[in-house]
Amino acid sequence: MSHFKYLVLILALLYACSSQKNQKPVKIELATSYGNVILELSDETPLHRDNFVKLTNEGYFDGMLFHRVINGFGIQTGDPESKTAKPGEALGNGGPGYTIPAEINTELFHKRGALNAARDNNPDRASAGSQFFIVQGKVQTDSTLERSEKRINNWLAEYYFVNDPTNKAIRDSFETAMKTENEKAYMKWADSIQSGGKSYTNFERYSYPEAHREVYKTIGGAPHLDQNYTVFGEVTEGMSIVDSIAAQPVDSLDRPLNDVRIITARIVEE
Repeated sequence: MSHFKYLVLILALLYACSSQKNQKPVKIELATSYGNVILELSDETPLHRDNFVKLTNEGYFDGMLFHRVINGFGIQTGDPESKTAKPGEALGNGGPGYTIPAEINTELFHKRGALNAARDNNPDRASAGSQFFIVQGKVQTDSTLERSEKRINNWLAEYYFVNDPTNKAIRDSFETAMKTENEKAYMKWADSIQSGGKSYTNFERYSYPEAHREVYKTIGGAPHLDQNYTVFGEVTEGMSIVDSIAAQPVDSLDRPLNDVRIITARIVEE
């Protein structure tokens, strides 16, 4: 996507953001082949919210499959190529041709029912243009939260390392490898970033707020994803449907053996 088109998209979304102020939170109904799920979009992530509304109004999600399902973790959809996919076909790389800048907010976390944006390993943590994930997750303990916190800080160290201006050459090489799909070069520079992150300390380490810890220890979630993916909403109705979809038998690629489809997505009128 050209820089000009990308700028036009962002300006359009920012304009839409301003029009959403002082209104009720946007709710989206996903009518699936297993039942209906209601999503409430966060006003704290206006770029993600307005992009999701735009795609919903275009009917973009209608007919898509939940192409990645992991019981105890969550369910993913949003790949337009899934609409016509054959059984067993690998999915997860399709989208509208753009990404959304990260809107990672410390107040929005991966509790059970959280709605987050999928993404690849780009160094900006930019979100995929259409693919999203609903967290099912598990109830956590102090021990599992400690391990997740360590994992988050390892990721943060790598993120700040690769975005340190002194490491621009590494970042540029990594991005080039991603864009050209050069797997050998990608692995080389990914290893360099991982290695550099191990000794990088020029960032503020993350600790779970006590309120988040209590939620993870009671209703559960996927705490290891915090600060690495954009959470932009949550399920307000239909978590039993999410659980049913997550429990479906899957193949080696975590795709359900029997298609689970979004029939329609629409904005809920209140």
